[in-house]
Amino acid sequence: MSSVVVLATAGFDHKIRFWEASSRACTRTIRYPDSQVNALAISNDKLYIAAAGNPQIRIFDAANANNAQPVASFSHANNATAVGFQHERRWIFSGSEDGTVKVWDLRAPRAQRSYTCASDARYVPYPGYRQPSATSAVNSVVLHPNQVELVSGDQSGRVRIWDLQADKCSAELVPFAPGIDDGDVRASPKPRPVAVRSVAVASDGSRLVAGDNDADVYAWRATSTSSSKTIWEMEHVIEAAHDDASGHTFILKCAISPDAQLLVTTSSDKTAKVWSIERGWALERTLAQHQRWVWDACFSADSAYLVTASSDHSARLWDLHSGSAIRYYSGHTLAVTCCALNDSST
Repeated sequence: MSSVVVLATAGFDHKIRFWEASSRACTRTIRYPDSQVNALAISNDKLYIAAAGNPQIRIFDAANANNAQPVASFSHANNATAVGFQHERRWIFSGSEDGTVKVWDLRAPRAQRSYTCASDARYVPYPGYRQPSATSAVNSVVLHPNQVELVSGDQSGRVRIWDLQADKCSAELVPFAPGIDDGDVRASPKPRPVAVRSVAVASDGSRLVAGDNDADVYAWRATSTSSSKTIWEMEHVIEAAHDDASGHTFILKCAISPDAQLLVTTSSDKTAKVWSIERGWALERTLAQHQRWVWDACFSADSAYLVTASSDHSARLWDLHSGSAIRYYSGHTLAVTCCALNDSST
């Protein structure tokens, strides 16, 4: 694998920008004509970058700066909110507000797998209420390190595990819904379903994390696992992980560091927070230099640095040892909603 660092940001200005991480120089710009860009992912070999928009997903050549045209394109029926590569780049996965999680072969135009996230038909806020849709918009999808399970979070307040070998949903995790046994974890059941905004799985498969629209963070621990299936048990809850006193604070992103020691959460309160998993999910640092919502965050390969993307039109590189923002990437003219970093050398 190349030792080059690939750092990219994108957002509402319809542009994907590549950056030289150390100098803050923008080295390349790709116009994304269809829409804003909601999510970015860089392939493990650093050759390609995937961008999720509305409703297209487009794959671009990340290694050849002279090629600005997509090498592959796929389409959902609505806004695409998540995208990622299988480790060997055999396929990609995506999620969308059309209520589906899909798996795509890069050589074929049609989805190879499509899973529907059903809405919660049991939720009746008042007599005569009708669900507006039979499906629930998907906000986040990640690939388990075993490469055979996808984990999604959606508007119905569910975390769903999709078993690619069995070709079905193998489990649903519902954070503290009425009637759900929370085991030894103490937290109040929610009176209503709350949308799951972001999900993350540790690189060693040991933990799964979800953040919701109440700014609560839920952590599950893997209690038994095989090469194809994991059983999850609720381990911890960070209630009101972010709070700007407005009463309307959202978790926008959860990510676990490559060494599985740290969790970062980003929020509409204009901050990113870093939590120590090994120290009982204790708050390590609050990163608070952004001026507007912090939409996305990604760790460096050594877990020592973090990149954040914000509605203040910028991205920042943070030294997690000192908590200082050491690089400031400016050039976007509208909100920066996603970032991606691959600086791995192995």
